[in-house]
Amino acid sequence: MTFSLGPRAASAGYRIAAFDSIGSTNAEALMRARAGETGPIWLATTEQTAGRGRRQRAWVSPRGNLASSILEVIDTSPAVAATLSFAAGLALEAALQTVSLEARMRSPGSENATFHLKWPNDVLAGGKKLAGILLEAETVAHDRLAVVVGIGTNVVAAPEGIPYPAVSLRDLGIDIGAADLFRALTEAWVEFRQIWDGGRGFGDIRRLWLDRAAGVGQAVSVRSGASTISGLFDTIDEDGCLIVATSDGKRMAVSAGDVYFGAAASIGAT
Repeated sequence: MTFSLGPRAASAGYRIAAFDSIGSTNAEALMRARAGETGPIWLATTEQTAGRGRRQRAWVSPRGNLASSILEVIDTSPAVAATLSFAAGLALEAALQTVSLEARMRSPGSENATFHLKWPNDVLAGGKKLAGILLEAETVAHDRLAVVVGIGTNVVAAPEGIPYPAVSLRDLGIDIGAADLFRALTEAWVEFRQIWDGGRGFGDIRRLWLDRAAGVGQAVSVRSGASTISGLFDTIDEDGCLIVATSDGKRMAVSAGDVYFGAAASIGAT
């Protein structure tokens, strides 16, 4: 399969390294950053054999799915860089809308899928996990920050035997290839990366993200280690933390955790 950048991404100076198969695009990107690569460069494959998600969980990516990472070396703090994951979610949602529309134009009977962003780093379709985002960063030469945003999408297959339901684009009747989605993603990334603007535009990113968010105003339970916070999903704050309105009138800011919405919130709280 041949990967290519969209025209806007190519003209903006992005580059690409494509692989038939690789252990982890994020790990490869960080290795290149340590060796002096400054980006911006995309790494992409349709088969990832040692992918990982948050908290070092395995990310299963069989051949035909899309595993991609964008590496940029920037001058910002880790806290500000972390908010780039919200821009990544917006870029992926926009790319999914694009390829979904293209698929419907080719096959008029195709399903009209709806995508939502789940805090902190998932994209859902029909309430099931379609994609995940993992941002990693480390300091490299001259005290600059190498930021890698890994984006994994279930194009042809979704993992089974996991604690949450997952879905693929093929399951949704969206007949596109990983290369088609990647090209659309590189185009959308340019747009939302520019809005983010080194963190200065996070207010706009936050507003756009909330417009597409799953579960706002719904019951939510956030589990982090042995601790669980339950209440209503109120908003995300200026740092990207999830704000939970608890039954005793408090507004709790959560920076990390596993999120359960609606009926599943009571399960997550047990």
